[in-house]
Amino acid sequence: MKITDLLKKEGIMLNQKAADKNAAIDMMVNLHDKVGNLNEKAAFKYAIETREAQGSTAVGMGIAVPHAKTSAVKKPGLVAITVPDGVDYKSPDKTDSKLLFMIAAPEGAADTHIEVLSKLMAMLMDQSFSRSLIEARSVDEFLSLIDKQEKKRDSEEAAKNGNKACNILAVTACPTGIAHTYMAAEALENSAKNRGLSIKVETDGSGGAKNKLTDAEIKAADIIIVAADKNVEMGRFNGKKVIKASTADAIHHSDKLIERAVSGDASVYQHSGAVSTNASSDNESVGRKVYKHLMNGVSHMLPFVIGGGILIAIAFLLDDYSIDPSNFGSNTPVAAWFKAIGGTAFGFMLPILAGFIAMSIADRPGLAVGFVGGALAASGATFSSPGGDVPSAFLGALVAGFAAGYIVLGIKKLTDGLPAALEGIKPVLIYPLCGILIIGLVLCAINPIVGALNAWISGVLTSMSTGSIVFLGVLLGAMMATDMGGPLNKAAYVFGTAALANQNETGYMIMAAVMIGGMVPPIAIALATIFFKKKFTAAERKSGPVNFIMGLCFITEGAIPFAAADPLHVIPSLMVGSGVAGALSMAFKCTLMAPHGGIFVFPVVGNVFMYLVSLLIGSAVGCVLLGILKKDAEQ
Repeated sequence: MKITDLLKKEGIMLNQKAADKNAAIDMMVNLHDKVGNLNEKAAFKYAIETREAQGSTAVGMGIAVPHAKTSAVKKPGLVAITVPDGVDYKSPDKTDSKLLFMIAAPEGAADTHIEVLSKLMAMLMDQSFSRSLIEARSVDEFLSLIDKQEKKRDSEEAAKNGNKACNILAVTACPTGIAHTYMAAEALENSAKNRGLSIKVETDGSGGAKNKLTDAEIKAADIIIVAADKNVEMGRFNGKKVIKASTADAIHHSDKLIERAVSGDASVYQHSGAVSTNASSDNESVGRKVYKHLMNGVSHMLPFVIGGGILIAIAFLLDDYSIDPSNFGSNTPVAAWFKAIGGTAFGFMLPILAGFIAMSIADRPGLAVGFVGGALAASGATFSSPGGDVPSAFLGALVAGFAAGYIVLGIKKLTDGLPAALEGIKPVLIYPLCGILIIGLVLCAINPIVGALNAWISGVLTSMSTGSIVFLGVLLGAMMATDMGGPLNKAAYVFGTAALANQNETGYMIMAAVMIGGMVPPIAIALATIFFKKKFTAAERKSGPVNFIMGLCFITEGAIPFAAADPLHVIPSLMVGSGVAGALSMAFKCTLMAPHGGIFVFPVVGNVFMYLVSLLIGSAVGCVLLGILKKDAEQ
């Protein structure tokens, strides 16, 4: 198969003008549809946009290669446009893109076409060739240039095939494995060739690993370059000098990477697990590394939040409030069963968050230590009360995750000098034993502070209950949105349920303000993922609408993954929204005689219409603030 078998005349438009990135995408999606490559145009465009949300497919040098592999594609294909004046495609080198190819790959089909497309990606690294395509005066000339360059490359590859001796090895990999993987490989090969060096590059593309490195080649190699934006198999490089970089580094700075390889500027890679989970660039900023560790925890936690939250919502739906309002959600056996399962899923939430943050930092040895730290944050264990006192909730789990990761890294460093005979017991004995003990000491020191804070807050709330009810509503609502299960949230909720025992209007108003304050955060998040899409990653936008259900059911925890991912901007936004809702609920003298239940107990809410108005206004305020305060998501 040749490149021109995938790229038809009807799929090429030259000398176009595009107002922006979205206009260029629309233009190319329409070409694919016109050529007949698609089953469903809208679904394919969504797949393209989802890939762009992970990071721009512009590779610099005036080139962009948007691509998607999806069932919306009928047959593999390629379309191209040239935009001589350029279009801002968010390129890493800040230059406008003038030559754009869009790749459509069918899901589950044979990957023969991927090899052809990888050849095109490599050809585009020749800047004179790319420039000639931009300057092509006709579609026939455009296709002819590609055909000639392909034949030239094929002959060069045939001449190279006899040389298998490699002193430098490399692996390139990107999340999709269609474009950047092969462009990075070509750049490294060209830089090595220009210096008269031998190199073999393994490409971990969508069709699997190609040109795979053998054990013998790895053993004989002087140095290995790993230019990857996703996890690759690193255990095989144990004991070898390894340079870690991104595909962007390889594409734009391949000469520097080859220079480092020649000079031996790399540390010896020591692998502690079966498969490495850290293939990040050596040059990443501290902020970028922290963000990646954080998102590793959040992404693994999200299914537990969504699955558990929906099951608890079903429990409320199936229960009978009239049996026992204080036990709503567990009055009937079926409801109790759903709530128990959902509650179990929620129980894993914080250990998962902390565990996978720690694993991102310290590889597999960090996982167990992080899990224990997250569980201790959830239980609120202290020296005086090992079974639990006041949980430090998700904020405590965040601290536990990072602490666990760096504790394990510290233990690794301290044990570097131990005899080689002890190497095998480090990951199964020394790291978990010492790490779990230390993280236990850390959390049992933090949680008593949380307990003291909780007691103090309860006293303050009690003293305020005779003052301004509107201000009290602001405070209770904001507290419910602060730490979602932590000392502030728990103090507000316990104060609200205790107020019910007074059996008077003020007590019922307090409980109403508490519940509405807990309903706002998930709803505000759900609204923001719809109205401010750029502020959230593709995964967050997909999971966002589920928060409508959890918010309406008074399951505040639905907002935790979003708050954990960006606490400095999300939490203040939600606090203000919840505070507004709490104040309005108090001002309208809305009452509630049940401790939970969300919309399922609205029939017994006093002044329910204004209660709903308060909920809508508070959620809207939180949503708008998220749109203002949050930065565009790092995709």
